[in-house]
Amino acid sequence: MSAERVLSELVRQGATLAVAESLTGGSIGAAFTAVPGASRAFRGGVIAYATDLKDSLLGVPADLLAREGAVHPDVAAAMAEGVARACGASYGLAVTGVAGPDPQDGKPVGTVFAAVYGPDGRVWSKDLRLDGSRDGIRVETVHEAVDLLEGVLKANMGEHSG
Repeated sequence: MSAERVLSELVRQGATLAVAESLTGGSIGAAFTAVPGASRAFRGGVIAYATDLKDSLLGVPADLLAREGAVHPDVAAAMAEGVARACGASYGLAVTGVAGPDPQDGKPVGTVFAAVYGPDGRVWSKDLRLDGSRDGIRVETVHEAVDLLEGVLKANMGEHSG
């Protein structure tokens, strides 16, 4: 799924999107904002590369970060909810993981968690184990995150149109 088709579906549903990124460093937001007319559905995003920013900017519980580290499915879910709330968006899309070159928080390179927070408070997630170079892992994370959001939007196709 392309960012263009996701944005078209968001517009069709009258919905908006915000993104919270860690390992991708803004690449997901860049993929969406490269589409002409993106502002009709894309609200903005937060690049929370440092662990403490996941707490202070996105509201990820500090005790969760202390207990599990920044690379955890519950952290991705909290990031997605936090960015949706912070940006006033219908959907929040978040990724956190390890692109390399070294493991982080006891997680091997290629461990990535993506999550979507939806307008009804529901969270969808995807756990990824990616192979390849640092750049390759980051690029694949963008694709996987957009695909996750596409699946959520397809599942919600009539629920939010009006």
